[in-house]
Amino acid sequence: MQTSTAAGPRPGLVVEGLVKDYPVATGLHRAVDGVSFQVTEGHFYSLLGPSGCGKTTTLRCVAGLERPDQGSISLGGTVVADGSQALPPERRDIGMVFQSYAIWPHMTVFENAAFPLRVGGAKVGRDELRRRVDEVLAIVGLSDYAGRSATQLSGGQQQRLALARALIRRPRVLLLDEPLSNLDARLRDRMRAEIRDLQRQVGITTLYVTHDQVEALSMSDRIAVMDGGRIVQEGDARSIYAHPATRFVAGFVGTANFLDVVAVGLAETGAMRLRLADGVVEADVPDGMAEGEAATLSVRPENVWLRPIAVEAAPPAGSVTGHVDEVVYMGDTVEVRVRLVEGVVSARMHPSAPPSQGDRVLVELRREDLSVIHERFGMRSAAGADGGPAAGAAAA
Repeated sequence: MQTSTAAGPRPGLVVEGLVKDYPVATGLHRAVDGVSFQVTEGHFYSLLGPSGCGKTTTLRCVAGLERPDQGSISLGGTVVADGSQALPPERRDIGMVFQSYAIWPHMTVFENAAFPLRVGGAKVGRDELRRRVDEVLAIVGLSDYAGRSATQLSGGQQQRLALARALIRRPRVLLLDEPLSNLDARLRDRMRAEIRDLQRQVGITTLYVTHDQVEALSMSDRIAVMDGGRIVQEGDARSIYAHPATRFVAGFVGTANFLDVVAVGLAETGAMRLRLADGVVEADVPDGMAEGEAATLSVRPENVWLRPIAVEAAPPAGSVTGHVDEVVYMGDTVEVRVRLVEGVVSARMHPSAPPSQGDRVLVELRREDLSVIHERFGMRSAAGADGGPAAGAAAA
């Protein structure tokens, strides 16, 4: 059974209305609840979310390790799972890298990479097998280690060997399930770049599962943020970080300050004037939000601007005053916690000239950097008001 595709970029992977339930003592637990997304052929797509959000279950359904209860999955235009069928993993054109790598310790690097060709359905001659193993080991930078025991490899080399083994069959789709979680921080940084460069070099459609926001933001063409078995926002890295659709996304993807505000009327600029406990700022608000309604203001620490106060004076429009509670040196940045009349905000600054603990400072909150969250009307930011990424997500 083939799916039709319109002119334009071809979908390498299509998931529609995916549902997966598991039996529990009280009945059924819905691990995946109506998930739908498409991965353009040759693109890198990440499922990002906390433990238990359904991202790994979604990937396992794509791989054929779990059978969906509802929905369909297509790989390269071929339906591999729907209400009437579910092809086993070996009949899906996929390669997969697990969190544990699953390297065979009794085999050499060469034999580990060759293993899928030796046990696969398609017979490969000896010369062709050697040529393809040599090719894939060169791609992942392990040509010089072909005869070495797999147990003699470092963590990063084992990771690359797992990638080589997944790519040896030249699959249509590559699936990666938290592949960097067992590496130390410095090695994770290097392997992020290596995996992304490798994916671009090979041009393979990739579905990547992670709970690490930095991995998703730095590697992906598109990201789906999941919570409670559902996709709560989808977009490119910049739109998700700068213009989150919900408070959950704002707090999970990066760090955000949240402040309680009340709408006090429209400003001449067209924005809504929002009252904090000790000042008024202007921001774009979700459609439907009116004067007198309460909401939550969200702003990233790097968008909080601090200024020294030389004399006692009322804060200018768009600013509030506070006292520095704590200054934490972090090498390339300084985290400054400022206590307001109600609440605390964190600012991220260059370490050259930070304020000191106890200083009174002016906290500048700029309209273009603010997002407003309302329980009924969703989230809105300056970009959303102009039809940017947040506009379509505000009702999510």
